[in-house]
Amino acid sequence: MHPSPLSAPAGQLRVAQWSTGTIGARALRAIIDHPELALAGVYSHSPAKQGRDAAELCGSPAPTDIRATGDIGEILRDTPDCVLYMPQTCDIDDVCRILAAGVNIVTTAGVFHHPGSMDPDIRAQVEAACAAGGTSIHSTGSSPGFITEAVPLVLASIQRHLDVLTIQEYADLSQRNSPAILFDVMGFGGAPGDFAQVRLNHLRNSFGPSLRLLADGLGLALDEVTATGEVATAARTFDIAAGTIGRGTVAAQRITISGIHKGRTVLRFQAIWHCGAQAETGWEIRPTGWHLSVQGDAPLEIDMVFPFPLDRMAEHSPAYTANRAVNAVRYVCAATPGIRTVLDLPPITATLG
Repeated sequence: MHPSPLSAPAGQLRVAQWSTGTIGARALRAIIDHPELALAGVYSHSPAKQGRDAAELCGSPAPTDIRATGDIGEILRDTPDCVLYMPQTCDIDDVCRILAAGVNIVTTAGVFHHPGSMDPDIRAQVEAACAAGGTSIHSTGSSPGFITEAVPLVLASIQRHLDVLTIQEYADLSQRNSPAILFDVMGFGGAPGDFAQVRLNHLRNSFGPSLRLLADGLGLALDEVTATGEVATAARTFDIAAGTIGRGTVAAQRITISGIHKGRTVLRFQAIWHCGAQAETGWEIRPTGWHLSVQGDAPLEIDMVFPFPLDRMAEHSPAYTANRAVNAVRYVCAATPGIRTVLDLPPITATLG
């Protein structure tokens, strides 16, 4: 069953952090600093991190006397109220073991955004674990999550007629010094050609469930979700942190995930990745952040720009994903058992201080 907040010292919810990568370390620091949460354990897959104090793993100044472990049994031994589950790869068996042990989960793993989009066998396995433990699991993050669910639902709340709601995500990669990712994986600096179907499928699987959830919230159940991709080439040769973008090579990419209702696009997510102003692609290129367009009887255009230099992206960007997950803990611990989405939970707000 769901433990009461009053069962924890000083009325705090006891939370364990699972994984301490870039996002996990930021979440771990937030748990330590949070007035309503108490750190109950840390799980790490890395032998180099196991045995180290949680404070050391996240840059917190004061030791916590809680050391990372690679043993799931240690995490579950004292039945924390919640696990913040943030590994690179979601292990459904681990998820089900945690839930069946009576421990709620908030996760950044996208598989749980829209239960109806899940593999039926996996969904049944997870829901059975929730029923056995009297627990709930909620998937969130910045994108998908905050920008594809929470914000659009608020913007649509002043509409009575919606033509199309478009979410655009802009990322200036000119200062990212990751040649293998930009050139070898993403194809920047290469010859233009057809967009790889495997990448389109991955992005559709990542953002499609979130768009379906948004559509459900608006009463516009989607008939299908499609994915298309296109590239733009550089008008001249220029350098970025990762290397050189040659004239006529790929300098920007635009992927569009479209939600179709009764034959027309009603929801659209676009990821626009580009190599900075020097790309001169001819596309509308905005600063790193999000732009939302609502076309309806109460039209809106909203810019949400990251207000810091690109060279400080690594300092700030993890908070956009980690913080919402941390803030969701108290709502998930109070929820009825099952896979819970933003449509099931109250609006998630922060407890500051």
